[in-house]
Amino acid sequence: MTHIIRPSRLDDLEAVYEMAKLTGGGFTNLPPDRDALTAKLEASATAFARPMDSGFGHDLFVLMLEDAETGKVRGTCQIFSHIGGELPFYSYRIAMLTTHSRELNRTFRNKMLNLVTDLEGSSEVGGLFLHPNARAGGLGLLLARSRYLFIAMHRAKFGEKLLAELRGVVDAQGNAPFWDGVAGRFFGMSFREADEFNALNGNQFIADLMPRNPIYVSMISEEARDAIAVPHETGRPAMRMLEAEGFAFENYVDIFDGGPTMIARTDQVKTIADTQTTTLAGTEPTGSTRALIAAGELTDFRCAMGRAEMLEDGTLALNAETAAALKLSPGDTLCWAPR
Repeated sequence: MTHIIRPSRLDDLEAVYEMAKLTGGGFTNLPPDRDALTAKLEASATAFARPMDSGFGHDLFVLMLEDAETGKVRGTCQIFSHIGGELPFYSYRIAMLTTHSRELNRTFRNKMLNLVTDLEGSSEVGGLFLHPNARAGGLGLLLARSRYLFIAMHRAKFGEKLLAELRGVVDAQGNAPFWDGVAGRFFGMSFREADEFNALNGNQFIADLMPRNPIYVSMISEEARDAIAVPHETGRPAMRMLEAEGFAFENYVDIFDGGPTMIARTDQVKTIADTQTTTLAGTEPTGSTRALIAAGELTDFRCAMGRAEMLEDGTLALNAETAAALKLSPGDTLCWAPR
């Protein structure tokens, strides 16, 4: 069975909505709201329609994981080409302030949370969700890494830094201890209410109400402290995949749930750095090596995992099923990265 990654379409709304209802809250990029999801799909259609030479802009690309045999959507992910700008991108940066009293002969190291917009101008990968019935067979890896091949093939549309925000600690009732102990005290609303409002209306309310002064971590609740930079239990595999690609935690956390922000230099992301361009050979591979294969620009983009072999002349032999799913014929140009 072959699965492909393809650009989103407006008629993906119901499939995306059904997945959004399964996220369990705290998933800002995939709100269970038809109007918000329609706006995302429309923005994605606009982004895919912009020509290759249009350059670096505020684009949202939504990709879909589809069963090539049945046409059913099994997952989705998103790429934001440029964060910040008209709507600031806020983070908390963890800093340390050391003070010393000679009279007391004591040194204190105080951890602080500073509200910043340091990461503006970066690109972001996010919104990754895999249907619970499809969480096997490496489909999560395909979904995640397809974004990097897309970036490699459309490099001029993306920034020099790439980040990924991991969902923080949220309990079964949709409560976030970090929100309750920090930002929630200034907004008069629950985490779920703030998360839904942000997903539907943007984050200007943060700029309006969030205090600008540093917050001393020692002065917040123990539950809130323990949640700082800790990913949600369902996000730990995603964190490991990001680390394998070269992403690292650089002391930035989400202002809502305290989840860690992972950062990498775009050209140093492993899959992007490993991506090669070649042509499809007309022979079947003799080995069983698997690779990530992609072809097509923008609306024609397709990506899949297949059995491949690099031949002596530099072309790539690919199994027939994957080539057919990607609509490739011998002599066509493709991009690939080792599995």
